[in-house]
Amino acid sequence: MPAPIEDYALLSDCRTAALVSSEGSIDWLCLPRFDAPSVFGALLGDPSHGCWTLRPRDASATATRRYLPDTFILITRWESEDGVAEVQEFLPMTEDRTDLVRRVIGVSGNVAFTTELRMHFDYARALPWVRQVGSDQAPALSAIAGPEAVVVRGVALAASDHAHTADFTVAAGEHRELVLTWHASHETEPAPLDVEDAIARTRAWWQGWASPIEHDGPYRDAVVRSLLVLRALTDRDTGGIVAAPTTSLPEEFGGSRNWDYRYVWLRDAALTLESLIAHGFLAEAHHWRRWLLRAVAGEPAEVQIMYGIAGERDLAERVVTSLPGYDGAAPVRVGNGAVAQYQGDVLGEVLVALEAARIAGLEESAFSWPLQRALIDRVVADIDRQDNGIWEIRGPVRWFTHSRVMMWAALDRGVRAVREHGLTGDADRWEQMRDRLHAEIDERGVHRDGYFVQHYETDEVDASLLTLPQVGYCAADDPRMLRTVEQMEQTLMRDGLLMRYRTSSGVDGLEGGEHPFLACSFWLVEQYAASGRLDDARALMDRLVGLVNDLGLLSEEYDVGGARQAGNTPQAFSHLTLVRAADALGGHSGRAAHRRGGVASR
Repeated sequence: MPAPIEDYALLSDCRTAALVSSEGSIDWLCLPRFDAPSVFGALLGDPSHGCWTLRPRDASATATRRYLPDTFILITRWESEDGVAEVQEFLPMTEDRTDLVRRVIGVSGNVAFTTELRMHFDYARALPWVRQVGSDQAPALSAIAGPEAVVVRGVALAASDHAHTADFTVAAGEHRELVLTWHASHETEPAPLDVEDAIARTRAWWQGWASPIEHDGPYRDAVVRSLLVLRALTDRDTGGIVAAPTTSLPEEFGGSRNWDYRYVWLRDAALTLESLIAHGFLAEAHHWRRWLLRAVAGEPAEVQIMYGIAGERDLAERVVTSLPGYDGAAPVRVGNGAVAQYQGDVLGEVLVALEAARIAGLEESAFSWPLQRALIDRVVADIDRQDNGIWEIRGPVRWFTHSRVMMWAALDRGVRAVREHGLTGDADRWEQMRDRLHAEIDERGVHRDGYFVQHYETDEVDASLLTLPQVGYCAADDPRMLRTVEQMEQTLMRDGLLMRYRTSSGVDGLEGGEHPFLACSFWLVEQYAASGRLDDARALMDRLVGLVNDLGLLSEEYDVGGARQAGNTPQAFSHLTLVRAADALGGHSGRAAHRRGGVASR
């Protein structure tokens, strides 16, 4: 079976990603984009589904690993009986090619390494045609399957039962560079990579991006790494921000709650932008706004909740039977059926994020405000429509309170844009609809016992209600919010971490359960901090930060019983809410910080 989810390191070139286990196996790699079919798919099966191992031959060798500061250049230090060596692994930040570098450097003694390459293209549905194309002095292996091809250089690989293996030794001061390069199969393979130049450029790119980060409050290391993760999940060509670089890692081990997250959810991307904007990254906001303009171009009624990395609309969900799933958790899905859902909160998330960019100094373009105005009009048109909610419920549509609040927020941002920023629009109508929604939520979204409810036909609560103060709907210390938190603590806590909602209520229409969703607990940290429960906030934050792996990465959920991460990894939602929680503990109130007293006018 594959390694535990928390065992994996991330490599990224902001176009695609690789996951590397602490045992030196690359078990997930899609080329040349995050959402392309896998070349290495062992993460969702076993080595026969594609992987690339590299480690000392000494089975007793031990490894420690780290990133070069403020980069995604992974350094694994191997200590064996015969010596010490380091492996530097990264996806180079180059303009016109896609490479994966594994550089082995001898530190002391002599360390014998072994490597095994198993390529199985197209989600393990296509074994490539493989041939030797190099020379004795410059060995190279070419693999072609349909439109895709890779060339592997740096070591002479010998074939054995659909695998290619090699052994080599590095002495102190020596190095060996193994490089896999992707190219379209109808094109000639690219020239060998200049690894020295690539590592210098890649290090400078990441550290240059991270250098402006200022976070004087607590949890600085976790904040910086989380911001780097958010950048790593942002495509540097299109500006699209993927929710995670993986598909079908289970929310319940052995279960069927397995989803493809390699796409751009408007909500997740907007929330990511807010965290980046709060730390001064306006260029990313500008890039994503341009992506948004392209993706949603056309009739506002046709706006989807998610798109492909370049704005593709056809993300139909299908089952890939060629991959058996992580430790047998089936099915493996490609595409996401939620693309066809109506989720009423999404446009509110987008408009809140774009207002944050506007306040931070990003000027409106000739098209950006007309787009926002059209999105607000879409909210008005859908004002009486039930939806599937933030958690993409696959049961019946409902009047989800969180969705109604985010529709309120969309209208509120439109009113503020006209009244406070001098933009054009029907502010009087938007204000009327906003106030109507506020009255409706206060009447139907609040239980008779004084707490907000998940939807209008239930007594249940939902962790998404923690965002109401964040967008300025009410204050964090509003009695209804305090009562809502009490209800969550009584019904949604599992060993000190917060569930999204009670799956036993049957609202989501799915079998099985899930584990605590890490973003929800980070939201609770923010709520505790904003309502004066600072000791509780710090205690919960300490626990959450303690759940990151050795490289500072978080997946979607956490299995408290098994003490392991669960779900797709690394997860943008987990990392962006970590940043927000740390900011809140540092005295920054986030999304509603610009509001007078933290509460919107009614």
